Amino acid sequence: MVVLAAVLFVAAGLETAPHQGLVVDACSPSGLDVQLQLDRAGFSPGEIDGHVGRLTRGAIEAFQADRNLPVSGQVDCATWSELRGFYSEPLVEYTIRPEDVAGPFVDALPYDLLEQAQLPALSYTSPIEALSEKFHVRPSLLKKLNPQSAFTAGETITVPNVAAGGRTPVAGGDVVVTVSTATASLTVKNADGKTLAYAPVTVGSEHDLLPLGTWTVTTVQFDPVFFYNPDLFWDADPTHSKAKIQPGPNNPVGVVWIDITKEHYGLHGTPEPSRIGRRESHGCVRMTNWDALRVARLVRVGTTVVFE
Repeated sequence: MVVLAAVLFVAAGLETAPHQGLVVDACSPSGLDVQLQLDRAGFSPGEIDGHVGRLTRGAIEAFQADRNLPVSGQVDCATWSELRGFYSEPLVEYTIRPEDVAGPFVDALPYDLLEQAQLPALSYTSPIEALSEKFHVRPSLLKKLNPQSAFTAGETITVPNVAAGGRTPVAGGDVVVTVSTATASLTVKNADGKTLAYAPVTVGSEHDLLPLGTWTVTTVQFDPVFFYNPDLFWDADPTHSKAKIQPGPNNPVGVVWIDITKEHYGLHGTPEPSRIGRRESHGCVRMTNWDALRVARLVRVGTTVVFE
């Protein structure tokens, strides 16, 4: 397993090779190590790709601030010592289940929203896309980790060992959600100020600035229907009419919609996790589907949401 993992690190083009036994013994973790431990600690780096880029550095800074460490965005010995408390094998084997690849899948996802409204569901486009979201990983990295795989039921593949998810509410208690336009991030903190979740977000563009203020959660909807209203989209086709887009992970708001008291605004998932962190949404707060699910498990009706 050690030899196999070492080969996989090289094949994936990761920043550094794994240490012997895949246990980092000092303060020189690989990019994949860092991203995995951040994910397991509740500080999402967005899509796991094995590199410490802008979103990962943001997660490192948030983790350092939460642990009262010097905030640098770099993993020094003190930071890695804290992160290692969440340590586990970064790469594990997973046997693909029939339901992982059962579909139905969409051959091609149309860009036009009215064309999307003609589909019975906004499903994944392939088993690779479905498995990539399950393990919070960029599809290209999943394929590099498994270059010989056809991604069919019964195959054993190598995947990032991410934190367990789900839709069952957790005992978050009284929490406050804060969305920062300065850092393009969302945090969920408990009454003691401890960070329960951190995620990079897309917070709107120059055409749809985030409405700063304090709001509250009104509903949490899993697998939401998206009601497309072209009047609310500055770049909508003038010939478009209102439409209803069916649920699915490639729905415009992903797998969960967290509604708030500010009309037409909410926190939600996305069909394009690789684009998180860019200023291009239509005003709402967009996260990866897995991060949106994590937040949805922590909030309740009445939870305070601050846009700052």
